[in-house]
Amino acid sequence: MKYRKGYKYQLAENYVIKAEIRPLHPFANDYLAITIDGLLTIFKGYAWDGPSGPTWDTKTFIRGSLVHDAIYQLIRHNHVAKEYKDYSDRLLQQICVEDGMNKIRAWYVYQAVKYFAGYAISPKSIKPIIEV
Repeated sequence: MKYRKGYKYQLAENYVIKAEIRPLHPFANDYLAITIDGLLTIFKGYAWDGPSGPTWDTKTFIRGSLVHDAIYQLIRHNHVAKEYKDYSDRLLQQICVEDGMNKIRAWYVYQAVKYFAGYAISPKSIKPIIEV
């Protein structure tokens, strides 16, 4: 058996968002797709770890964490340039506010990912496949 660990959530339906991202090339697999003009589709079944760090998983944070994790994954796998990290961090903040998060908390969320999440765009942070 082979598996990856570290995921808390799994998407129950497709989610689509128009991002201000120009990928290095169009990309699609079973879980993510991004067009050359930045249409990001996250497919049903996509798994992510939700909000990370010393925080709470609230309704106002889940959608933002989904989009943020998907974009970071695209960066980590060299489908999107690493220069889009800050855009992804700002988009997380924006989505959290749209979903009802207090603007001060959203600002702290942005600061946390801006300064402490850089490791997550590195290919070194790809979750390994575990075989048992």
